Amino acid sequence: MLKSRFIRNRGKRRKRTIMDIDITSLLDIITILLVFLIRYYDSSSATLNVPSGVQLPNSITKNIITPGVVVQVSPTTIWVDDVVVLNSAALYDMEEKNVYDMGKRRIVPLFNELVKKVDKFKEIEKSAEDAPKFSGLVNLIVDKSIKYTYLKKLMFTSAEAGFQKFKFIVRGENEF
Repeated sequence: MLKSRFIRNRGKRRKRTIMDIDITSLLDIITILLVFLIRYYDSSSATLNVPSGVQLPNSITKNIITPGVVVQVSPTTIWVDDVVVLNSAALYDMEEKNVYDMGKRRIVPLFNELVKKVDKFKEIEKSAEDAPKFSGLVNLIVDKSIKYTYLKKLMFTSAEAGFQKFKFIVRGENEF
């Protein structure tokens, strides 16, 4: 008899309740995914051409490429926006008088081309109201075999021409 009472009352004792769903952990996961996607989303439309003779140094950072004038340097050639500015073995020859000036710190052909770019940007800025302002940014694509002393000359020349901000383009960790 005791067993039959338990069987009869079993359904009455247990009341059905609506379960509350705890979405805190779900929100944590969604927040982490959102932060991850925002951090690693590359919305830059800037594409850079790397000449075949240039070997880029390696990097593990993930910064977005910003549009600007592109200076590419290999051991024998300098390009500005894919146009050859200096193609010579005189690149490293310090005795070449028409390549260097200002105490052999400034590369004359590169300086002349960068000044033309600055003038072009400023002319466009004056002629159009909605034209972007001149940022003074230069993207440097430099072969990893280039010596630091020559890199200083590149930066000095760019700064003298009006490009005060530098971005060095390197290969990312997934491109090794």
